[in-house]
Amino acid sequence: MQPSLPPDIERHLQLFVTAAQNAFGADLAAAVLFGSAADGQLRATSDVNLLLLLKRFDPAAADALRAPLRMANAAIDLQVMFLLEGELLDAADAFAVKFADIIARHRVLLGTDPFASLHASRDAVLRRLRQVLLNQQLRMRERYLLVSLNEEQLAGAIADAAGPLRSAAASLAQLAGRPPQPGKLALEAFVETLNDPALQAALQAMSTARETAHLAPGLALPAFTGLMAITEQLRHHAEQLR
Repeated sequence: MQPSLPPDIERHLQLFVTAAQNAFGADLAAAVLFGSAADGQLRATSDVNLLLLLKRFDPAAADALRAPLRMANAAIDLQVMFLLEGELLDAADAFAVKFADIIARHRVLLGTDPFASLHASRDAVLRRLRQVLLNQQLRMRERYLLVSLNEEQLAGAIADAAGPLRSAAASLAQLAGRPPQPGKLALEAFVETLNDPALQAALQAMSTARETAHLAPGLALPAFTGLMAITEQLRHHAEQLR
């Protein structure tokens, strides 16, 4: 049974997918919802992520989708990936961590499932995982300097860290030979192994920030530094894998 979406989000998604059908016609092979909206984990700070798989991208046809996309982006923060069928394998290799997450949690809204038999190679996932975690460390250091004096902005940065850290933890668990599981559970399990109450508190604060876009005064700074430590530990474990 597919998880249900809030009625307003479901309505805007249906309107956009219908508009995409009208715009691209037979060139639209599939529309696939992925990420938190696909597995019932949508929160206040979440994007709604949609992949449109196309046989070809015709700018003249795409022009008809400009207004519907702007409307859906404003209404439900819809983010759309326009991918050609011939690019699917290359994208799965180039963005292996992201596509491993898409393979694990997606919902087909139109067409056949393009991920039914798609698997990212272990080498690609490991290589990309290390890149993602290094990039996350660099981004978090910059964010720390830019917004650590503003708790409201820091809460937003904490919420933003949820997606990459959860996807990384899920990929790390699979690479270590454990059964696939949602990113939230994989990250919780990873932090549990670190046996550090401060890091567990940071994880809880991240969930709160993601759900409410707000943290109580005094919580944001220790939570963010805790997430920086979790990112460092994830990267350390990824570097140990062969």
